[in-house]
Amino acid sequence: MTKRSKRYTASAEKVEADKKYGLKEACSIIAESGTAKFDEAVDVVVHLGVDPRKADQNIRGSVDLPNGLGKTVKIAVFAKGDKVEEAKAAGADIVGSDELVEMIQKGEMNFDKVVATPDMMAQVGKVGKLLGPRGLMPSPKVGTVTADVAGIVTKLKAGVAEYKLDKEGAVHTSVARVSFGADKIKENVDALIGAINRAKPQSSKGIYIKSAALATTMGPGVRLDVSELR
Repeated sequence: MTKRSKRYTASAEKVEADKKYGLKEACSIIAESGTAKFDEAVDVVVHLGVDPRKADQNIRGSVDLPNGLGKTVKIAVFAKGDKVEEAKAAGADIVGSDELVEMIQKGEMNFDKVVATPDMMAQVGKVGKLLGPRGLMPSPKVGTVTADVAGIVTKLKAGVAEYKLDKEGAVHTSVARVSFGADKIKENVDALIGAINRAKPQSSKGIYIKSAALATTMGPGVRLDVSELR
């Protein structure tokens, strides 16, 4: 048995596989289950009763997390003119236009988020096929296509969780680090669930939040009692 499997087994022993936990208890378990040598991320998976094939049910957005994400976020900004200095002053790591396109085309993508002003979307389109598969394409729906580059860069640096429905009808995103502790993890999860509930499409019928779970990077999933999330 490897070291990793021993750690996983120790974490799994704290979780009853068939039990659905209240959010407060689940966050306590998660806060105590980090056993890796690094500060593990806390992920949330929510399965929704929507049809991802329908455009009006293709849920996507972002939410400010009250306690941030607990990691350094590197941001690239497509901008020109006065917006270049605005982005830099707000803390953007890379700002440019043609030179940023060339950098991405060379495979140099040492950043976590991409922001663009609306007038730069033609430039962004030149590298859309490279950014898209990595989940880096700027979007008005999550606020990363905006004239207020300083505002969105500041928010992203502070900690914003982006959420997007996948082909299986689920939202999967990181919301915290194990080191945050149970209370702060719960506050961040509450913020995400609130945003997902507010994003419910009017055309969605029946049960909206079908199932949900929390997990650390190296740990087992903790299933949630969704009755308190709706």
